[in-house]
Amino acid sequence: MTIQDIKKTAETKMGKSIEAFKNELHKIRTGRAHPGLLDQVHVDYYGSAVPISQVANVTLLDARTISVQPWEKGMGAKIEKAIRESDLGLNPSSQGDLLRVPMPALTEERRKELTKVVRHAGEDAKIAVRAVRREANEHLKKLLKDKEVSEDDERRAQDEVQRLTDRVIAEIDKLVQGKEAEVLAV
Repeated sequence: MTIQDIKKTAETKMGKSIEAFKNELHKIRTGRAHPGLLDQVHVDYYGSAVPISQVANVTLLDARTISVQPWEKGMGAKIEKAIRESDLGLNPSSQGDLLRVPMPALTEERRKELTKVVRHAGEDAKIAVRAVRREANEHLKKLLKDKEVSEDDERRAQDEVQRLTDRVIAEIDKLVQGKEAEVLAV
């Protein structure tokens, strides 16, 4: 493995950490409704747990209401139960085949709790990025120990990995601030 390979691998893994963090942020709800909110809710479908989007059409009726239209007749009650039992705090109402999922307004207390959740997710993402940095630095030290690179090259590569880490952590901080502002906006 060369220095270039190590840096490329670190950059790829850090990029994946940011993508995972962005997906985590999408799951944290704000006052507005979006169909992706129900992606983490699974429903029992012939003995296996599948996401709601695989057994129903999930769309927006308006800014605060999600509509769920099951593809099979008997799935409505199961989907309603799954949404009610999820930790999202949603209360769907059934209207024939159609399920309406109104988004309750967030209280000030709940908004503050959500900002803590956002910060915690951001810290987890930073920990993942730092683990990638540590792994890259260990590979660089191994190359130096095996005398495949000079000390100067190893030091230069470590500095580049550190700059990459700093850039990725700054991006995570920016994402956290943006999501907090979105959650706190009334």
